[in-house]
Amino acid sequence: MASRERPPLLALARFFSFITQMRGLINLGWGFHGPAGGCIIHPAPLVITRTSAHAPLRSLTCRAEPLNSAFPPCSASRFPIVASPCPPRPRSSPPLAPRRPRFTACTSAPPRPLPSASPVSAPAPDTGALPWPPRRMHPSPPTRFPRNPTAKTILELVRSYDGDHICYDHLAFRTFGVDGYGINSLAEFFTDFGYLPREELRFPAKKLRAIWFSPPTNDGTGTGIYGPLPRIFISELLVDELSAQSQEIIHKYIRTSGKGNKHAALASISGELTWETPIYSDFQVLSRESEYAAWTLVNGYALNHATISTHRLESDIRNINKFNKFVEVNGFKLNSEGGILKVSPDGLLQQSSTVADSSLFTFADGKTESIPRSYIEFAERLRLPQFKDLQDEEVKEHHRRDGFEVGNADKIFESTSKDQLTRRSA
Repeated sequence: MASRERPPLLALARFFSFITQMRGLINLGWGFHGPAGGCIIHPAPLVITRTSAHAPLRSLTCRAEPLNSAFPPCSASRFPIVASPCPPRPRSSPPLAPRRPRFTACTSAPPRPLPSASPVSAPAPDTGALPWPPRRMHPSPPTRFPRNPTAKTILELVRSYDGDHICYDHLAFRTFGVDGYGINSLAEFFTDFGYLPREELRFPAKKLRAIWFSPPTNDGTGTGIYGPLPRIFISELLVDELSAQSQEIIHKYIRTSGKGNKHAALASISGELTWETPIYSDFQVLSRESEYAAWTLVNGYALNHATISTHRLESDIRNINKFNKFVEVNGFKLNSEGGILKVSPDGLLQQSSTVADSSLFTFADGKTESIPRSYIEFAERLRLPQFKDLQDEEVKEHHRRDGFEVGNADKIFESTSKDQLTRRSA
């Protein structure tokens, strides 16, 4: 069997730039610009709508406004994106496979206007249609923008102090480890681009397991999308280890998702749940047993956090202790679980994180409550002992401590916990 052609790495880099700057983390949106033969992602308004109540996910495509100049710089252009149904396929065409949909950028037509009418509810899908995206696929109201102001502000502060030298150490996602909605539902997207599973980590007290994935290469010398590709950290809740009541709640929502797990990466990008909006009492039940479960129920596949590589900065805040002081002096509280700085036993992996932002969420029963969203983490990877004599300019990422540490990660998970959120608001 012929192997599938692997998509270009630049496309993956665009995805990272995109996902770290939109609803999952900062909720800024995205736009197109860039050199011929490809487009680079940068912040801009995001518009996703569905003009037909029966349009399945696989019938959507992206349309961007025509470029008003030849490859303008990032700060000079912002193009809204509209998702609209593709033209009908000829009857003779083979059926579309329910794998990841292919989104195409069209620069030959302006975006369609947003429908003014309220979104309509689709009837129960038949067996031949994908029930995802959710029935309410429309722009978020202004009161929800942004979901994560802390990440946005800290990134701006770091750029103003250190220049444009931000690189990402890793991106992290949370999942339900049941019925195909766990680690593998997101992992395939990254392994298609050459990522490799490296190590499994277990967190018995939290009933979690995680796998981290290494990129094809991470020794890039640039920043942002031109910098090193980040590691990927995907965790899953071991649902079978929960109480019968919590298991039933999770299974109930998974059943409403249909084949939503087949489009986990797209769900993460869009910031939409693949299952029905939960009711508040279910959220409360899960919160009492597993705050991880409650977070995943209301955030789905959204990016849980992105991590800045402090050692790739160029000013004094490349030292994580000075970076932490920089963040605190600017008025942000850091996760204090186990101390502000989380250090691996070998001393070579040092991490810290903010406390998650919160935003209002309207549950299916009409109850509106504040829920935890995402946060931003910081990591310094020190050089391995065998490379201690290298000059600073010679040190590459592979000369530094790789991987993750259970003790560190266990405490970083607490960034979305009630204890930390309460401390943040104190």
